[in-house]
Amino acid sequence: MITDHWPLFGLRVTTPRLELRLPRLEDFDGLFAAVARGVHNPDYMPFSVPWSTVPEPRRSRSALQHHWRQWATWTPDDWTLDLVVFHEGMPVGGQDLSGTQFVTRREVSSGSWIERARQGTGLGTEMRAAVLHLAFEGLGAQWAVSSAFTDNPASLGVSRKLGYADDGLEIHAAADGRARMLRRVRIDRDTWEAHRTVPVVIHGLDACLDMFGLGDDATGA
Repeated sequence: MITDHWPLFGLRVTTPRLELRLPRLEDFDGLFAAVARGVHNPDYMPFSVPWSTVPEPRRSRSALQHHWRQWATWTPDDWTLDLVVFHEGMPVGGQDLSGTQFVTRREVSSGSWIERARQGTGLGTEMRAAVLHLAFEGLGAQWAVSSAFTDNPASLGVSRKLGYADDGLEIHAAADGRARMLRRVRIDRDTWEAHRTVPVVIHGLDACLDMFGLGDDATGA
């Protein structure tokens, strides 16, 4: 089985409404269809890299390469777990979790997107809660960080609902030549514990721990 060689394909994180896992080849058509249905208003760009407006077929080909690149370059010192979010059996978004020198730093970062039709339903909060559970409960993280443009109240609202605190500002040079302000946010393990309300279950993590550079150091799941 492929999970014998790449156990991350057996890793799943589930909530009452969602399943998050690595995509199989047959999942990409549904994932690309979710993007095609729209992930933000046409006159607003929420992403620091404007991948959502790249014309087809280049957008989908670049997305495939992006996922394959994450798998090909994975090391315990530098990894990105790029999960597809499934709702009612259909891909509706993406949620990533990244770590650099995680064993030492115990810090992760995350980013996400969800199709417009599902926004405002609480799914964005639920998928972020899922990867925070994976990070803190599964991998033994101490801190998690994220960021959003200051004119993106929906993303920042998710962060604040889950207990993140402001962690400074930085200037981003947008692809169109404009300077845009990013708000960094941070949450520690104790604050996560105090704010967790979404039931989350992690499946298949034990077989993956060495890929994160962990053994007995993780809290397990």
